[in-house]
Amino acid sequence: MNHADIERLATSWVVDAADRPADPRVQQVVLRLLGDLCKAIEDLDITPTEFWHGVSYMAAAGAAGELGLLAAGLGLERFLDIRADEAEQKAGLEGGTPRTIEGPLYVAGAPESVGFARLDDGTEAERGEVLFMQGTVFDEDGRPVPGAKVEVWHANLLGNYSFFDQTQSPFNLRRTVVTDEHGRYQFRSIIPVGYGCPPDGTTQQLLDLLGRHGQRPAHIHFFVSSPGHRKLTTQINIDGDEYLWDDFAFASRPGLVPPVQRIDDPADIDAKRLNKPFASIDFDFHLYRDTDAAPTTLVDRPRATA
Repeated sequence: MNHADIERLATSWVVDAADRPADPRVQQVVLRLLGDLCKAIEDLDITPTEFWHGVSYMAAAGAAGELGLLAAGLGLERFLDIRADEAEQKAGLEGGTPRTIEGPLYVAGAPESVGFARLDDGTEAERGEVLFMQGTVFDEDGRPVPGAKVEVWHANLLGNYSFFDQTQSPFNLRRTVVTDEHGRYQFRSIIPVGYGCPPDGTTQQLLDLLGRHGQRPAHIHFFVSSPGHRKLTTQINIDGDEYLWDDFAFASRPGLVPPVQRIDDPADIDAKRLNKPFASIDFDFHLYRDTDAAPTTLVDRPRATA
């Protein structure tokens, strides 16, 4: 079949001739995706066995809860960010903190505090490197934003996230810090480690067939939001990580790798009430004002709630 034949056939399958009530947008999207898939089957001569193996794979990925991970690993989530960046550039928005992918491991409802929070529950404090991270949330005119919400989450020393890893305490390494009257935030935690896709999972299975690894550099996730401003979804990477610029999820971006200072001065250590050196990261967030000139940054997607 040629592509024109396929398009006519796909249209007959999607658009009901009986003129029953339908969602035009759903029709439009399904028709395009179905037609493109049928064209790929024709052009690549995909066999029935290959087709049904693909169906089984997607069913297994869904059952394992790995479709969000797969979307990141295939670059689809990064592609959505590229489109969002282009839309903001067309709207004249420049100079804000770079966005990057959310990933599939956010959990709503983390405890909230003003100005400062401790993220970790202390169980890994002796084995891990203590981290203090701080900065200011600014608007696009460079003015501090008091009352902004800085939601932060990251992995533990085994590369696992609380809630999904039931061995961790609730909301371990997850908090919401509301900026103080000067727009400042700070938190104490531990330096996270990088991690990989589940080695026996469906995402790694496909990556193996593509000749790709499934590793991520150590990183810390953020949502930053404030009324009247566009919500920022981003993450910072820990400088020096082996996979810093080789992230399987394509989330590493210039501007999101702040320097890590190692603090060993006894007076500074004592001021933090610690008994060993610690790491410090300074990082400011710059938000855009709300605008109708660019698509919303609020994304409605499935997320866990503890």
